[in-house]
Amino acid sequence: MRQRIIAGNWKMNKTIPEAAELAKGVVAATAGASAEVVICPTYVCLPAVGEAIKGTHVALGAQDLHWEKSGAFTGKVSADMLVSAGVKYVIIGHSEQRTYFHETNETVNKKVKAALAAGLLPIVCVGETLSEREAGRTEAVVEDHVVGAYAGLSRDDALKTVIAYEPVWAIGTGKVATPEQAQEVHAFIRGTLLQRLYGAEVAAAVRVQYGGSMKADNARELLAKPDIDGGLIGGASLKAADFAGIVKA
Repeated sequence: MRQRIIAGNWKMNKTIPEAAELAKGVVAATAGASAEVVICPTYVCLPAVGEAIKGTHVALGAQDLHWEKSGAFTGKVSADMLVSAGVKYVIIGHSEQRTYFHETNETVNKKVKAALAAGLLPIVCVGETLSEREAGRTEAVVEDHVVGAYAGLSRDDALKTVIAYEPVWAIGTGKVATPEQAQEVHAFIRGTLLQRLYGAEVAAAVRVQYGGSMKADNARELLAKPDIDGGLIGGASLKAADFAGIVKA
C-alpha cells in the first residue's frame, strides 16, 4: 500500500515569525495523521520552520533548488544547502516555475538528479494548461513532462520520487478537476511509468499527488480514487485548520 502524502506549498507567503507559528499550528492540528505530512516554506523560513517541527511527524520541504553544487548563481540555493537546513523533500518543476521562470524538462531533470544525489526526495510536478487540455493534448503534455523529468534515472532513483499532477488551469482559480478527470490522468501517469519507463513494481509504488485547488471539502472524494495518493496543497495550506482538514480526509 502506498502511504498517502499531503504536502503544503506555502509559495511566497509568510514572514519568518509567521511561518514558525504556522508550522507549530500544523504540528498540533495534524497530530496522529496516518498520511505523511510535509510543509514547504520559502528558503529564508526553512531554519525557523525546521526548528518548529523538529522531532515531530511533520517533514520539511523546499520549493525549488539549483542543479549545481555551488558557484556564481546569484539568488539560487543548492541541494547541499537544503540538506544542511534539515530539508527532506523538494518541489521541482512547479507550473509557476515553468510559466514565470523558464523551467524546462531539461532543467527539471537536472534538478531531480541533483536532489537525489544529495539524498533529497523530489516532488516532481507535471500538468497541462487550459489551452492544452482544450486542444486534447493533456496526455501528450503529461507524458512529455514525466518522460523528460525521469530521463536517465534508475529504477531505484524513481522509487524515491513523488509525482504531483497539477492541472495548471485548476491552480489558484477555484476550478478543480472532477475526481474522474483527476483519476484518469493519475492512471495515465502510472501507466507511463509502467509501459514506457520502469515496469509494474515502480508504477505500483510511486506516489502520485493531486495538485489543483484541493481543499477540505473536496479532498475526500478526490482521495477516494485508486491512483490519487495525496495532495500538493497551495492556498489551503496557509491555515493550519484548513490544511489539517485535508490531512484528515
